[in-house]
Amino acid sequence: MEISGVISAIVIGIVIGVLGRLVVPGRQRIGILWTIAIGIVAAFIGTGIASGLDVADTKGVDWVEWLIQIALAALGVAAISKVKVRH
Repeated sequence: MEISGVISAIVIGIVIGVLGRLVVPGRQRIGILWTIAIGIVAAFIGTGIASGLDVADTKGVDWVEWLIQIALAALGVAAISKVKVRH
């Protein structure tokens, strides 16, 4: 992977993580680094799921892929937030 691919993954991860965090109601007690990490993982997994469903490459904006990624990020944020609250 080239440096531009890594930078793109980080930027997309930030966007996906922040959008996922906005979807989860209430206050999340996780930091920005957790949000970015969750967003990056959600972006990669969401792309894989979208490819499996054959909705990853469409003309224009890939709305279904984005929705999958944001939903995964929201699940990740909620899960990590619950784990952090318990400790």
